[in-house]
Parts: sequence; structure tokens; C-alpha cells
Amino acid sequence: MSSESKSGLRQGLVSYGDQDFSLFLRKAFIKGAGFTEDALSRPIVGITNTGSGFNPCHGNMPQLIEAVKRGVMLAGGLPIEFPTISLHESFARPTSMFLRNLMAMETEEMIRAQPMDAVVLIGGCDKTVPAQLMAAASAELPAVQLITGSMLTGAHAGTRVGACTDCRRYWAKFRAGEIDQQEIDAVNDQLVASVGTCSVMGTASTMACVTEVLGLSVAGGASPPAVSADRIRAAESTGKAAVASIARQLTPKKILTPRAFENALRVLLAIGGSTNALIHLTALAGRLGIKIDLQRLDRFARETPVLVDLKPSGQHYMEDFHHAGGMPRLLRELKPLLHLDCLTISGASLGEQIDRGPAPFAQSVIRPLSDPIYEQGGLAVLFGNLAPLGAIIKQSAARRELMQHEGRAVVFENLQDMAARIDADDLDVQAHDILVLKNIGPKGAPGMPEAGALPIPRKLARQGVTDMVRISDGRMSGTAAGTVVLHVSPESAVGGPLGLVQTGDRIRLDVAGRAISLLVEDKELKRRQECQAFARPTAERGYRKLFLDAVLGADEGADFHFLRPPNTETIPR
Repeated sequence: MSSESKSGLRQGLVSYGDQDFSLFLRKAFIKGAGFTEDALSRPIVGITNTGSGFNPCHGNMPQLIEAVKRGVMLAGGLPIEFPTISLHESFARPTSMFLRNLMAMETEEMIRAQPMDAVVLIGGCDKTVPAQLMAAASAELPAVQLITGSMLTGAHAGTRVGACTDCRRYWAKFRAGEIDQQEIDAVNDQLVASVGTCSVMGTASTMACVTEVLGLSVAGGASPPAVSADRIRAAESTGKAAVASIARQLTPKKILTPRAFENALRVLLAIGGSTNALIHLTALAGRLGIKIDLQRLDRFARETPVLVDLKPSGQHYMEDFHHAGGMPRLLRELKPLLHLDCLTISGASLGEQIDRGPAPFAQSVIRPLSDPIYEQGGLAVLFGNLAPLGAIIKQSAARRELMQHEGRAVVFENLQDMAARIDADDLDVQAHDILVLKNIGPKGAPGMPEAGALPIPRKLARQGVTDMVRISDGRMSGTAAGTVVLHVSPESAVGGPLGLVQTGDRIRLDVAGRAISLLVEDKELKRRQECQAFARPTAERGYRKLFLDAVLGADEGADFHFLRPPNTETIPR
């Protein structure tokens, strides 16, 4: 029994001192599941099972796994599923972002530990796809990403609704006293009409689109709804693609090139995508020693308009995007701005894949370059004395009148302080003020919660105020809208300038000029810095300790420094 061929069951043998015996033992145990020698002689495709009762975004996991298995077997491979961590945005405490790196580590180690020639990664909810892509990039095994797909939309009082932009819209109405408890309860029943990820261009949908243009999912795989036949067919195609990638040895490193990441940034801007995706792309690129240049991103933003009319930047939902042609149609429109020679998991170049796509047809969801819904990309990069390493604003979802604004800072020191005071009737705040929330960065919270879109203080909401400039070192949901400055770096908890802001200071936001400025003299800031007493967050044990000891800043993707390639430059914190 030769073990010279390092494929199928023969790879990664457990060491018993006798490799032939190790293979003999492995076969004996797996044959207990009923496998034949013929089945065990084929290339193995591992399939991640991220199903969980706490993850309705992955509620179609059983059907997807069966379809992937069918595709693998049709292509002559042997599919074997295995479980990994499952994260859901609303169920993972303190945040799913806190656990993203843990999922990436666990997935990478399971890929390495078990014998497989390729892997299909099934994920959908916000942090699962980034974690899986990061794992695949580090494990260096042929990998194909399968998206679980978006949920269907529901209806309330004759109005179409879907999670989670409409969740926030109706909750704001409830806080403002515009609707009562009975109506908000009725809305709650309709916002999530099926299993699947959020039906708007939130982080889950954004990462689905970005993954397709990166070349790690099958063409057209980003947009089919979770409960559609198209989603099942995409799963079968994914299984076939995984087997084909083995012969080609199409590892992520061959696909995820600097030019592929530039294509991803173009798509992120054109879809009005989630700000979170920039952190995830930065982390993924960092796994390959590639740095995302924020200045280059901003240049792209000035050249790449928003073409997809989806909430929160537009009006439609993901099933509309799918019916309009999905990513193949969008990529056809973006073709003049893309690197068409980039390789995809199909073995074809991106340009070839676009040309193979269906012919365009009349629709109103995906606009041509000549008729965008927003003249610049969805994101803008800001720098200034408040954010020396950068900050982000989703300009396509912001209120235009506030894009150039100067106001008085109303400061909350942390989440607890905000929760205690934001709805107080005696809160000293006016509509033209700027809300500042500190200490919600990667280390500060920890886990960089999606609290950057601070709620409008209740007394202002009841006066009809729907938006204010808000600034933090945290994140906001990709489903949220508003004039919100995020990812301010370096963060407060490591001594960043945001930690020096005091209530009453003047702040100037100038999105056109790409600037965020604290209008306090340098001499006074230096004095405050010298007097500042802050303690970096610490923990005694467990994953929380590992996280706080190893996490990088938002500008470096909030990955762990030791998970990046040796000699990768990192900025000391």
C-alpha cells in the first residue's frame, strides 16, 4: 500500500511511526461509514457545514450541502462535509467581529488537519465569508466560496420591507413616537420573510459581490436568493468547480492578486457596499502580504460611480439585483474600469467570464456608467488631525447637506456612557451638533461593534431630526444609512486623537475635501495628551486575552498580527 501520492486520503497522515499503517487505519475507520475503495480512490472535496440553530442566515445549509455533494460527484470527486464555527450577527456576543479571527483560525486549522484536495466554503452572514476567505488564503488549498444567499422580502401595510435597512427605519420611527408598540411588533413579523442573509446591500451581500469579482465563487453566484432554485444550481456548480480546481491547482494565492483586489474595490464602490467590507478586504489582502492603499481607494472612489440601486444607498433589494442580471450584468457595465486579465476559479480570466455572461436586457436596478445613481463611489476616505491613519464615510448613504459641516462635539466616552445618556431629556445636544463615541475600536470595546451609527437622541428624534454627523472608531452595519464617520484610526483605546475630544470642541467634516478635523490648537491637544490617563484594555485568559494582545487596528483589517506572512509591515499600536 504505497503512500507516495499525497492526494485524497493519503495526505496529512496522522503519525503512528508507520505511514502505511496510518493510511490502513484511516481507511478502516472511514469504511465504517460505508465507503468503498472506489469512492476512497477519488479526489476529496471538503465542504464546510456552518449550519446552526443560532444562524438563520445559514438556514438553507442542508440543501446547499446536498447540491454541492451532487456537483462534486458529477465531476468525479468524493465530497466530505465537516463542521466549523458558525457566526450570526445578532447572536454572537459581544460582536461577530470579535469572533471573526477565531473562525478564520479554526477553519484554517480544520482544512489543514483533514485530508482534502480542495474545499468548498459555505457562508453568508456578515463575518463568516471574510473568515472563510482569510482561512483559505492562509491554508493555500484550492478553495471555492459558496454564498448562502439573501432572504426574501416581506410586506407591512402594503409596503415592501426587508432586513435590515427597514429594521432601522421602522425602529427610528418607533423611537420618535411616530408608530406604537402594536405596529412595531407587526413590522417585526415581516422584516425577515425567509432564511438567508439581509436582503439589502449590507455586509453579507457586499461580501458576496466582492467574492465573485475576486474570482473565488462561480459566475452569478453572488445574488440568487437563499430559497431559490438558482441558489441550489449555484451550489451544484460550485461542487463541480471545486473538483476542476484540483487539477489546475487553483489556490487562492494564484487568484487573489493585487489587481484582483483593485477589482474588488471597484465593485465595493459601484454597489454602494458596506464599510465593513473594506476592513475584511484589508484583512484578506494582509494574509497575502498585500496592502490596501486608502489613497488609491479614494482615487477609485472619484472615478467609480454607484451603479446599483439597492438599499441603503438606493431603493431596491437583492432579489431585484438578481432579477436584473446580478454580478455578470454589473461587471459588464464596469468592464472599462476592471483588470480583465485576472484569473477566476473557473480557470478563465475575468474578461472571458464577463463575455460568456448573458446578453444585457432592459432593467432599472443596475445602471450604466453614463447614468449612475450617485456620481462617486459609495465610500470616501478621510484624513486629518482626528484620523491620522484614516477614517471612512459611506457618502452614498449620507445626507448631502451634512457632507460639509462644522459643529460642536457632544462626546460619549464609551458604549455604557452612551446608553446611559443618549435618551436623557436633559442631554445638552442640538441638531447641528456632532455626536462622538469613543472606545469602540478593535481593542476598545473590544471587537469593534456596529455602534458607529449612534441613535439620534430621543428628544431630537421626536422633533423630527433623522440624521446628524456621528463620529467613532467603531463600525456600522452595512444596512445602515446616515452621515457617519467610521473606523477612525488610530483608535481611542491605544491613544488615538479621538480620545482627546471633549464636549464643546468644534469639529469640521469636509467630505469633498476628504478631511475630518478637530478644531483645537495643537498646543492644547498636546496638553491634553500629556494629561490623558488611559489604560489599554486587558484580559486574564482565553480568547479575549489573545484578541486584545494580538489584534491590529481597523486600518490593517483588525486581523491578528501573527496570522500575516512573516515580515509583513504592521503599524505599532
